[in-house]
Amino acid sequence: MPVRWDTVTVVGKPMRVYIGVPEGAPRRAGLLVAQHGPGVDGFIQDAVNRLFRQGYVAAAPELFHRQPAEIKEGTSRVGMLKDDEIIADMNATLAHMKSLKDVAVGPVGIVGFCMGGRVSYLMAAANREIKACTVFYGGNILKQWGSLPSPFDRTRDINCPVIGFFGVEDTNPSPDDVKQIAAELTRLGKPHEFHSYNNAGHAFQNFLDASRYRERPARGTWGEMLAFFAQNMRTGP
Repeated sequence: MPVRWDTVTVVGKPMRVYIGVPEGAPRRAGLLVAQHGPGVDGFIQDAVNRLFRQGYVAAAPELFHRQPAEIKEGTSRVGMLKDDEIIADMNATLAHMKSLKDVAVGPVGIVGFCMGGRVSYLMAAANREIKACTVFYGGNILKQWGSLPSPFDRTRDINCPVIGFFGVEDTNPSPDDVKQIAAELTRLGKPHEFHSYNNAGHAFQNFLDASRYRERPARGTWGEMLAFFAQNMRTGP
């Protein structure tokens, strides 16, 4: 089955990964997909499915796997995440993608939504194998989660182009946050392009939330993301 749930081991513990593996070609570009606050739900699974249909090996790990099962509320679960553990989880997912027997994976990019946008920015700094980074309204990029420096404070280590999509009506990240992040990328000479959309707030891609979903920027940014990955991942599909 080309789209499936796999289980990988991270520091001796199991973690589920929703992964799509296209058939018919010996080499494929890979995309890590970083979940949003609700987890690897129908929206994130749909993102993996859509990227898989574009010819990418796409994989979304369940970053809440260390937390007790009785904790259900998204905000509480997000608040328990630590960056060293996030990095370990994303790196384990990348290693799993590269270990697949039926396809050779490379190069690799990353895309994330909401808290996953923060994860995407973080991983662009933490793993030099990442060749292209997409951030959808990544909140808390300026904040530290655990003992490691914040993603913003690691901007100097980013080694790939970054594209970001934001809503003008968002509060996390706010338009001022977006300007601050863009200014730091510019100061450090990091290739990037940020796009902000009027009449859109947080989670405008999430079709499961009718109050937040905005069809026009959702469709437009998805196409921009695909063009960005095609441009920056030269051996991509």
